[in-house]
Amino acid sequence: MSGLPWRLHPVVLLVVVGLGVTQVVTATSHRQRRDALGAAVLLLVGTTWPLGDLAGTVSLTAATVQRLLIMIAWAPLWLRSLPPGLVARWTRPRLIDAIARRVAHPVVAVLVVTVVGTVSLMPLVVDVAARSPIVRALVVAVTAVLGILLWTPVVGIVPGARKLSALARAAYLFVSSLVVTSLSVVWIFARHPLYSGLHHQTLLGMSALLDQQVAGFVAKLGAYLPLWLSAFVIFSRADRAGDANETPLTWHDVERHFERTRDEHPRESSLPEG
Repeated sequence: MSGLPWRLHPVVLLVVVGLGVTQVVTATSHRQRRDALGAAVLLLVGTTWPLGDLAGTVSLTAATVQRLLIMIAWAPLWLRSLPPGLVARWTRPRLIDAIARRVAHPVVAVLVVTVVGTVSLMPLVVDVAARSPIVRALVVAVTAVLGILLWTPVVGIVPGARKLSALARAAYLFVSSLVVTSLSVVWIFARHPLYSGLHHQTLLGMSALLDQQVAGFVAKLGAYLPLWLSAFVIFSRADRAGDANETPLTWHDVERHFERTRDEHPRESSLPEG
């Protein structure tokens, strides 16, 4: 990486470390603290030198690796590190609850991730981001949000949202792996480079066209392998436990259903007994 000077990225470090420390402090179990620490490390690797710099201005392959790292690896760990009680408080306001319940639906989630994700990878967006650190940071933030949306139906952390069975979660991950990599086919078969804002791919020993083609294969394999493996693990574990078609409710789910009923029928809930 002699052609890519080392950079500290203090703002990124402050955000990532601050987020990680906050999650570790608010965690209520050892597993949540472990997931919070793992998520912080992954986000740090994905947004700082060298991967963050390569992804921003040099290589589409590096940008694809960064995207996969955030969406496929960081997002589920981050969601799993959140205490259910904290999520319940965050989503208690009616507007936020309504939005969270909608995006937790698997069809809505995969459609939003596919459409917004495709737009964020259009040549115009990537080229503008390569020239503007602010736009580049915004694209990374959008990628993180898309990863959270992608995994929300699987983790099932939104109180009162539809709970998918293990079979449904496995099927959702399989379908998601097919639709979230739509542009990779274009990258593989394009006859010329599509991203003029990315330069100096020779730092990685590749031409711009080869970098683009490699990015297509990385996107395919980087989505297929982990998502298919996750689907297999989810279903096989549930099948062994005998609950592949069942997902139990939690107290926060029941409480949220009561809150929604109270908000929808305020007069009935306020009537005196007897």
